[in-house]
Amino acid sequence: MTHIDAGAELDPVHPVPLPGGARATGLTAAEVAERVARGEVNDVPVRSSRSATDIVRANVFTRFNAIIGVLWVIMLVVAPIQDSLFGFVILANTGIGIVQELRAKRTLDSLAVIGEARPTVRRDGAAVEVPTAGIVLGDLIEVGPGDKIVVDGACVEADGLEIDESLLTGEADPVVKRPGDPVLSGSFVVAGGGAFTATKVGREAYAVQLAEEASRFTLVHSELRSGISTILKYVTWMMVPTAIGLVISQLVAEHHDLRDSIARTVGGIVPMVPEGLVLLTSVAFAIGVIRLGRKQCLVQELPAIEGLARVDTVCLDKTGTLTEGGMDVTEVRLLGGGEGDEERAGYVAKVLGALGESDPRPNASLQAVVDAHPVPAGWRCTRSLPFSSARKYSGASFDEEDGQSSTWLLGAPDVLLAADDPALEATEELNRQGMRVLLLARAGEGPDVLDAVDGTAVAAAVRPVALVVLEQRLRPDAADTLRYFAAQRVRAKIISGDNAVSVGAVAGKLGLVGAEAAVDARTLPAEPDAMAGALEAGTVFGRVTPQQKREMVGALQSRGHTVAMTGDGVNDVLALKDADIGVAMGSGSEATRAVAQIVLLNNSFATLPSVVAEGRRVIGNITRVATLFLVKTVYSVLLAVLVVVSQVEYPFLPRHLTLLSTLTIGVPAFFLALAPNTERARPHFVRRVMRYAIPGGIIAATATFVTYLLARHHYTGAGALDAETSAATLTLFLVSLWVLVIIARPYTWWRVVLVAAMAGGFVLVLVVPWLQHFFALKLVGVFMPWTAVGVAAAAAAVLELTWRWVDVRFPA
Repeated sequence: MTHIDAGAELDPVHPVPLPGGARATGLTAAEVAERVARGEVNDVPVRSSRSATDIVRANVFTRFNAIIGVLWVIMLVVAPIQDSLFGFVILANTGIGIVQELRAKRTLDSLAVIGEARPTVRRDGAAVEVPTAGIVLGDLIEVGPGDKIVVDGACVEADGLEIDESLLTGEADPVVKRPGDPVLSGSFVVAGGGAFTATKVGREAYAVQLAEEASRFTLVHSELRSGISTILKYVTWMMVPTAIGLVISQLVAEHHDLRDSIARTVGGIVPMVPEGLVLLTSVAFAIGVIRLGRKQCLVQELPAIEGLARVDTVCLDKTGTLTEGGMDVTEVRLLGGGEGDEERAGYVAKVLGALGESDPRPNASLQAVVDAHPVPAGWRCTRSLPFSSARKYSGASFDEEDGQSSTWLLGAPDVLLAADDPALEATEELNRQGMRVLLLARAGEGPDVLDAVDGTAVAAAVRPVALVVLEQRLRPDAADTLRYFAAQRVRAKIISGDNAVSVGAVAGKLGLVGAEAAVDARTLPAEPDAMAGALEAGTVFGRVTPQQKREMVGALQSRGHTVAMTGDGVNDVLALKDADIGVAMGSGSEATRAVAQIVLLNNSFATLPSVVAEGRRVIGNITRVATLFLVKTVYSVLLAVLVVVSQVEYPFLPRHLTLLSTLTIGVPAFFLALAPNTERARPHFVRRVMRYAIPGGIIAATATFVTYLLARHHYTGAGALDAETSAATLTLFLVSLWVLVIIARPYTWWRVVLVAAMAGGFVLVLVVPWLQHFFALKLVGVFMPWTAVGVAAAAAAVLELTWRWVDVRFPA
């Protein structure tokens, strides 16, 4: 039994040697307790979301909340409560944003626990699973294919152990590890197995930064977020000088009552702030996270919802995505023929059983062999070559029950056989039926035979013995999902390490267009542009190496495509990392889940359409409602400028614009932001929004100011200002309502009801006496109100024509 002295300094390069090759038993329970007491634990919390404090701070302490808050306090002092309603609206909106993000946080945190990696450690000689945070300094951690190295360490045991350190070094070739070699956190196992001693845990391990970056609830790299920030920056620049001019105009030029001047000044400043836009975006994203969480979809990076909505090409790995993980052995076909086939079949069954037992962590293909063939008595594995996606075969040397020695390989027939071997014809026929075929081949003799065949000349060094035919289980939801992508104009590319003909047959069964022309990736040109052309033309690609998957993603991106990559195996990690959006299956390898932005915890490929739909809903709807908010900002700034230039009273009190904002923006935007929307997201968010908001705001401001000037000329005497304000408010409401009418298209019953309800709400204010008094709105006479309606109708017609012209002149 080997222990590491609790007080000794651990050498990451030279771990404690094992006498006589004995198997290390790991720490004892007492030693673990000692290390925990000393704080030598991997206790760095990996957050799957922002903390509650961060959420509250982000929603409360904003630039515009500060501006609105100051104005609100001023209005509470100098004006009636009606003119302070905007402050209560901001409080309510901020509260809604906090509640929704906290709900999203709870959803993310609970899902992150489900998807959390649980490394296997050896303690008291037994292998047990512990959470990542439960690892202590000196723990002996077992690893196998697909496992992520979560802490720094030193290799103690190695059985063909190959580790990919590309996420750290950028070098894609796996590194063979032997006892004594350092093992770096953030890397992952691609072949073989072994164990290593933890030499750096907690904040000392490089995995801390990697893990936090991989799973943090983040708001970066989002065109929607950055676009809104850009808009807000320009709004601030416009707002400050305009507000200063308005203050001077109302307080100095007009010489009005101080309280009334302040109230009208604030009334001009408040609507310039598109405060609800940021809030509504956060709420829409948060609700998206919650909706997807209910479908067991973990969104590890928030912009992934947005990103997948922009995807136009999705690359799918066949195994685990189109097919279920399990397989069944349907036939073992002997090659060569001749007498004694029954005896040969029995011997081959023993070989397959021994090969299955030689790998402690079999992949899906080998697991099917294990399930079909029991371990033979008297066979002992003396050397093994783990399966690798790069070489596409595995092998082992045995001492058989009769004392003979033999070496066997099991893998891809088109890799292990010469190009002219007749067995390939049978393989191709089986592949065309959608079967997966492995070749069992005998290698030469000698202790170094596995090293000799582990190269490019393997076909000349082996003798084919049998074909192992496997039937793959198609996912029942795969066909519907592929049809959904086709209907949404998202091109599906099947990229698999399996035989191209077999992959094409599987894709053909699922109805994928172009599956009949499957391409062997070994024939693809290496030059990126030429490869991109081949990828544009083809749909199904087989015999793709892990590095090729990465190159294919890059080639598609070079043609301007937004690429999503799905996968569950360790051979998918590099491509998942480089894709615009990486989607991993929950049952996939640790490394795959770590680099993916989205993890399908229920392993259901059918969840992907929900993710795409959620992203499209968020982006499409936020683009719609952003136009509503920014039309208000533009007309508010322009109205203020016109008032300053004309040296007249500002026509509105804060209560008027609070009423208009609620009926034409706030309430409708909330419903429109959460409505279904299947339109694929398009780029240039700022340009798309402003091309409508600027002309819309100019038309609304011009029409309102025209009505106001006409009313100032028409009304005289006491109460004239209230009558002028009422007429201008009517025009502004009607124009803003028409903006809503345009934004709400295409109409559904609930959209029509929504617009009608907002119009009804305004009518209610005009006809109910106490509401008239509360909002200081009362239409006087007949001529001016109908004039206000006429001006609004003309403005609506101009708005309709202008936006149609914009669609033609400045297409999105």
